[in-house]
Amino acid sequence: MRTVKSIIATTALLLAFGLPASAQIGELRQNFAIGINGGANYSNVSFQPTIKQNGLMGITGGLTARYISEKYFAMICGVQVELNYAQRGWDEKFDQPGDDRAYSREMNYMEIPFLAHLAFGKDRGAQFFLNLGPQIGFMLNDKEKRSGTWSETQLNQEQYGKSIQNKFDYGIVGGAGLEIRTKAGNFLLEGRYYFGLADFYNSTKKDYFSRSAHTTISAKISYLFDIKK
Repeated sequence: MRTVKSIIATTALLLAFGLPASAQIGELRQNFAIGINGGANYSNVSFQPTIKQNGLMGITGGLTARYISEKYFAMICGVQVELNYAQRGWDEKFDQPGDDRAYSREMNYMEIPFLAHLAFGKDRGAQFFLNLGPQIGFMLNDKEKRSGTWSETQLNQEQYGKSIQNKFDYGIVGGAGLEIRTKAGNFLLEGRYYFGLADFYNSTKKDYFSRSAHTTISAKISYLFDIKK
């Protein structure tokens, strides 16, 4: 499993940094843009043993910097880096009749995605784009919410009250969207999927969970303005 994770992470790194560098025979560009982004997260946690879950809604937002290096035939190539605040976590699903319990855990992160940016379209007007690359994150804090009627046995399940053991997170993220480029700036609408490779609970043979990693679907809007064209 660790070997597969390493292959995925290495592939993402090559995509993020290798593609723009490998196409230097393309038409050179010098476009640097910065701006802001914001949107919503729909999060779950991949647990092993599994835990039934609903999606947990949260917010995400932060700063974006993008450098377009060249245009190779119809494809515009560049790199993008962001610094984002993101709410993740899980909301447990209790589907037994008469069960009034509710439990969720919100985990707040500072995220830094490093993305290869590939776009197709006009310099002024609409562009379809793809973003793909590795992402790292640092957990800032977390909060548990519990309500309803709980027995002592139910409260003693492993995930309740358990401290987060690994606050550094990493994984791969990919997204697609539409950008409208105008004289007033660039407006982007994007959907993303994040697949976590790091477990936030210890996952050795003696530990209860062998996997506890984030998966997140995001929808966000960004505004970028050109610093250098």
